Amino acid sequence: TSRMTDTDTILDNHLEAFVQHDLSDIMDNYADESVLVTNIGTFSGQSGIEHLFDDLFADFSQDGTTIDIKKRIVKRPFAYIVWRAETPENVYEFAAETFYIPEDKIQFQTLAADISSNN
Repeated sequence: TSRMTDTDTILDNHLEAFVQHDLSDIMDNYADESVLVTNIGTFSGQSGIEHLFDDLFADFSQDGTTIDIKKRIVKRPFAYIVWRAETPENVYEFAAETFYIPEDKIQFQTLAADISSNN
């Protein structure tokens, strides 16, 4: 059964799961038909999106990683965040994400990030 869930709640769960590197919780926020478009490629469905988060977690789970959410705007069913992060390997100088969350899953998401090597 589909239940209406607040856009803020889904976004909070997504961000918390990302910080905790919890792939299972992250994937609970996506449906089989979800699409995530980035400046490095388009990831479709659970398996495609899971592959992207596997790669992100390999970078973001390292000691010394920092992430700072600079802006958060929620206008149901849309959400927008801007963030900056630094890992031992990369600097994410500017990243912006848009989410379309019509009910209880992220149906469509964009991620654009300016990433440079820390090495």
